[in-house]
Amino acid sequence: MEWQNFVNKLNGFLEHFGDNVISYVMEFIFFSILFYYVFKVLQTNKNYKFIAMFVVAVVWCGISFALSENIQSQFLLIVIIMLATLVFTMYNTEIKRVLLDSMGKAKNDRPKVSASGVDVIIDEMIRAIQNMSKNMIGALIVLSNENLPEGIIESGTIVNAEITSQMIEAVFYPKAPLHDGAMIVEGNKIYAAGCFLPLAQSENLPKEMGSRHRAALGVTSVASVTAIVVSEETGIISIVKNGAIKKKYADAADLKNALSDYYWSDLTAEAKE
Repeated sequence: MEWQNFVNKLNGFLEHFGDNVISYVMEFIFFSILFYYVFKVLQTNKNYKFIAMFVVAVVWCGISFALSENIQSQFLLIVIIMLATLVFTMYNTEIKRVLLDSMGKAKNDRPKVSASGVDVIIDEMIRAIQNMSKNMIGALIVLSNENLPEGIIESGTIVNAEITSQMIEAVFYPKAPLHDGAMIVEGNKIYAAGCFLPLAQSENLPKEMGSRHRAALGVTSVASVTAIVVSEETGIISIVKNGAIKKKYADAADLKNALSDYYWSDLTAEAKE
């Protein structure tokens, strides 16, 4: 009986498809875009349980609509919009990062990093960061995929220099003119320095967090980037991502993991395309 109802509904749908083709196409496009962005936000944040719940809900609504004569098409629309609204409410900051990251990936002139040069770059950066930590020199390095707002880059000075430990330490030398701002790394280049970042305004942040930590939290809240902070007061190295300090008291191994994730996961994959 259920199968016969489904066949009858399918035949009715096909008979009137031509009369409502524009409406069906618009609904399909709308649901496709909505589903794509909800799925992408959840995947970016590795919320696989929510992904499963969302997919099951969509499939269930579709099957129920197909088999039942009492469920109207508006019901499917309402359920999916409610789920999407819930996701957008929970992950509003993450959505900003996904959209900015998508805009950055659309660019064709992103610096490429060869696999043979990655280890050298990572070693140079770790050496510089540890040297600055030992000497109590404050630093803020942002690992970007060209997905930062233009205003951040324009606030600093374009450097476009090769990554070496000497160059990094020279930029953050206390008497250097660019030492107070952030250094922006893009692939195998130090793209800009002396950049000013949006500061996190949360009142729950510990008082010992200075402007560099607040800037790192702020920029990683609005863009899919990783920030490395060296405290000027304590020399402590912190790794910041997704608007939170992922690792405090980071050592060489932690730095290598963060840098490897940036280069191997994002940049070298694109260099092989």
